[in-house]
Amino acid sequence: MISRVLVPMDDSEIAERALEFALETHSDAEIVVLHVVGVPSPLMGEAVRLALEDDVEEAAEESAEEVFERARELAVERGREITTVVGVGQPAKAILDHAENVDLVVIGSHKRHGASRILTGNVSETVVRQSSVPVTVVG
Repeated sequence: MISRVLVPMDDSEIAERALEFALETHSDAEIVVLHVVGVPSPLMGEAVRLALEDDVEEAAEESAEEVFERARELAVERGREITTVVGVGQPAKAILDHAENVDLVVIGSHKRHGASRILTGNVSETVVRQSSVPVTVVG
């Protein structure tokens, strides 16, 4: 039986679809929405800003709030509640770490190809390959 579902979310439409799928398909499960704020690197402008903050955890929470507000709206529209969690670091690793505490991961896939995929990686593919729990990919 699936009692806890992890839904990693960014501010994309595909992430919203993944949450909608989880809310509708797993109506009896606790839905945990995870937003990962990246660590600094030359390719990650938001993470660089985060690294300059005095309180990184507080800044990460603030950064995630817009995503969480939208997630809560989607849940309320379906008469549901969600739990929210902020992760800091590399997205795939943070998702895999949080997956250890759930029964299922429902993740959106941006379907990147070519150079975009090489530069940014494919988070959903990494999660599917390395997760210790089942993963549903929503496209």
